[in-house]
Amino acid sequence: MENQGEQATAPQGATPQADDRTTIALVDDDRNILTTVSIALQAEGFATRVYSDGEAALTALLDNPPDLAIFDIKMPKMDGMELLRRLRENSALPVIFLTSKDDEQDEEAGLQMGADDYIAKPFSLRLLLARIRAILRRSDARRPLPLEVGEKAAEIIERGRLRMDPARHHVTWDGKPVSLTVTEFLLLEALALHPGVIKSRNQLMDAAYPDDTYVDDRTVDSHIKRMRRKFRSVDNDFSSIETLYGAGYSFSDG
Repeated sequence: MENQGEQATAPQGATPQADDRTTIALVDDDRNILTTVSIALQAEGFATRVYSDGEAALTALLDNPPDLAIFDIKMPKMDGMELLRRLRENSALPVIFLTSKDDEQDEEAGLQMGADDYIAKPFSLRLLLARIRAILRRSDARRPLPLEVGEKAAEIIERGRLRMDPARHHVTWDGKPVSLTVTEFLLLEALALHPGVIKSRNQLMDAAYPDDTYVDDRTVDSHIKRMRRKFRSVDNDFSSIETLYGAGYSFSDG
């Protein structure tokens, strides 16, 4: 596709947009997918950047991050899994996997490496737009916004060795930074706000996936597993996220 990495051409008749539009990067070797999804997103007011392989996308995503990225898995030069792995070394950019691979192992692997959502082809553009909007709403936690009159700033959450700053989407454990995706942050926040209280998977889904966005139990479990690994990378003995089999999860600040 020409002008790879540049903003795609706006749909005919679309009203010119300001430069501060929300930007979504599309990475897929299927030109039809790139064109169809890009036009649909622009019609909804988004700006888009398109890349036909992971290798071309990686540098651009790190040097000039969009607000959200959508990856295919099977691509030349660098597949979506490797692109996500390398991206997660330096970035918590929200990522949706959009792929023809619908095997549970692929979904599990993608979520474990830091994908925020996973949609299999063939897909509904309406569903994709709903997932995009849900993730972008959650990602607003990363960008401190001016407070309205009378509005209080989000309070710092401190539970034992855990410190969470919702306004800056910043987490530390024993003073060491832990990089979490938007979904992981919201799941942890739901647990840490009520230490010792068992949160069911449905309650955690409601905290991290508003507006009736459907996810199944495996998705929540995968996010929890990945969070534990991240905390254990800075503390081998981390055990504050506890599993209550058949009931859900709780956070212990002891």
